[in-house]
Amino acid sequence: MGESVPQGEMRLTRSVVLVGMMGAGKTAIGRALAATLNVELRDSDAEIVKSARLSIAEIFDKYDEAFFREKEGQVIARLLQGPPCILSTGGGAWLSEVNRAMLTAKASVVWLEADLDLLWSRVKHKSHRPLLRTSDPKATLAELLEARTPAYALAPHKVRVAPHWSIDQTADAVMMILRATGTVTTGARAE
Repeated sequence: MGESVPQGEMRLTRSVVLVGMMGAGKTAIGRALAATLNVELRDSDAEIVKSARLSIAEIFDKYDEAFFREKEGQVIARLLQGPPCILSTGGGAWLSEVNRAMLTAKASVVWLEADLDLLWSRVKHKSHRPLLRTSDPKATLAELLEARTPAYALAPHKVRVAPHWSIDQTADAVMMILRATGTVTTGARAE
């Protein structure tokens, strides 16, 4: 890492979408990027909860995962219509071919890749993960990771999340990609 941010105003030219498994750090990294770039962090899961007035677990219990995924796609489409932002999506959002096409067309997509041990260390004490409400949640997480990795690998950009990295170090790795691709520009705004 160690690359210093150039002086001048940083500007986000298009939205940035962080994808990956639950526990990969999408919300934490998104929060750090949004603060650095002085843009809004939007979280598709939080928006779904707000509009449904139910928790994600309650949506899964009352309806089903298919209903949730349909609403998720609608919320993501709405969030991408606004000004450039950092968008944190649920772990399953990227699995939909429709969502992948929409996200890659309208945003810079970065996969936060993390291994099973790191993911498990971050989610094992969380009770709000409906997909992990099984008799063996770690095995379920391993199955989800194996099943989802081929879809995540389709993301245009990837940052391998290292267990010893801080949030800022991981956010810096994402910023390097965003600057290299022109998603983040530095300098005076063109008038």
